[in-house]
Amino acid sequence: MSAMIAFSWIGIMLLVGMICRAKIPFLANILMPASVIGGVVGFILVNIPGFTTATGVDPAMCNQIVGFFFTLSFISIGLTATPKEAGKSSGETAKQMVKGSLGMGLLWGAMYCFTPVLGFAIIAAIGPMFGMDAGYGGLIQFAFCQGPGQSAAFGAQIEAAGALPGAGQVAITYSVIGFLFAFLVGVPLAKIGLKKGLASHPEKLSTSVLKGIYKPEEQTETCGKITTYNGNIDVLAFHMALVGLTFILAITVQKFIMMVPISIVKTMGSMTFFVGLFVAYGVKWVLVKLNLKQYHDDVLQARITGTTTDFLIVGAFMAVQMSVIGKWLVPIMVMCVLVGLFTLAVAIFFGSRLGGSCDFERTLGLWGCLTGTCPSGVALIRIVDPNLKTTAATEMGAMNAAMIPGTLKH
Repeated sequence: MSAMIAFSWIGIMLLVGMICRAKIPFLANILMPASVIGGVVGFILVNIPGFTTATGVDPAMCNQIVGFFFTLSFISIGLTATPKEAGKSSGETAKQMVKGSLGMGLLWGAMYCFTPVLGFAIIAAIGPMFGMDAGYGGLIQFAFCQGPGQSAAFGAQIEAAGALPGAGQVAITYSVIGFLFAFLVGVPLAKIGLKKGLASHPEKLSTSVLKGIYKPEEQTETCGKITTYNGNIDVLAFHMALVGLTFILAITVQKFIMMVPISIVKTMGSMTFFVGLFVAYGVKWVLVKLNLKQYHDDVLQARITGTTTDFLIVGAFMAVQMSVIGKWLVPIMVMCVLVGLFTLAVAIFFGSRLGGSCDFERTLGLWGCLTGTCPSGVALIRIVDPNLKTTAATEMGAMNAAMIPGTLKH
């Protein structure tokens, strides 16, 4: 029951976000996604004393739902055929994907190493005035580069070891600030790119696009093809069933991978979403070989990817319970802003130089991933590429292969 209640409240917050986007001009003008608006509202509500008791919302369950949808989103990406760039062959598109995923993954690894050094130095300089140990600055990598789940886990481990009292709460605070940075900076950046024509497949910024809902006469685009007889199986049920099959195959493969006594292999195997992505590639290959891909619609599959991303973004906000450590608020904010500015400079400078027609989409995805999670990056990409026609979103999943070496020390 708690899972259904948490899921339902995440849905309610999505509706709240949708209404706010349509009715509040400021939110419409900055193209703030409903998932982010609803997530912020949900975050505020779950941190109001008595709200969770009155509604039955369990933030821990929200966190589990986030993990579940996180995996499903990458499985869905893997099941979707890689979009071909106009005028390019499949081979050229594949080369572009490798370049993009490798480039973004290596940049993530570099930032995973540099941000804790920068954070440590900043807190070492200003922390003593507030009684804050410089070691707390080193926690920034878990929050900005890995998100709420990892920051909470590593912070709790460090705190349990007695090294830094309150490390868990500090790390979660960083992650919340990082999430806000991802969208408060990323969304305006996306809008600037749309105005300058940097996006490969932009939507015209009409009133309906700004509000986020289409008028009846504008509702011309379909969600996908009907490839199955609904009296037998609904087409959406068929596509969701494929996602479920892939998930079961993924956790089975994961069990075998974890049996291999090699550190790097175990690290790869521990990431269910990563295993799920590549198992999905395998399932897609089998569908093609058995001539069954004709019954699978990529447009509908992309809608499933978008749905899981929307739910997990809201859930991620609602999973965070925070009571800010007041005496450290100033150094925390100063450090996060400085690290954020450094991260933004790196994302814009290097992201625009990876090579290819979707470098702007990659830059948005990289910024989202360096301040939140991979789904944060996908959510930003969807602002300028709503139908996921570029390879950028797919590269966000594959980039994890290049990200693994930087985390082996853990």
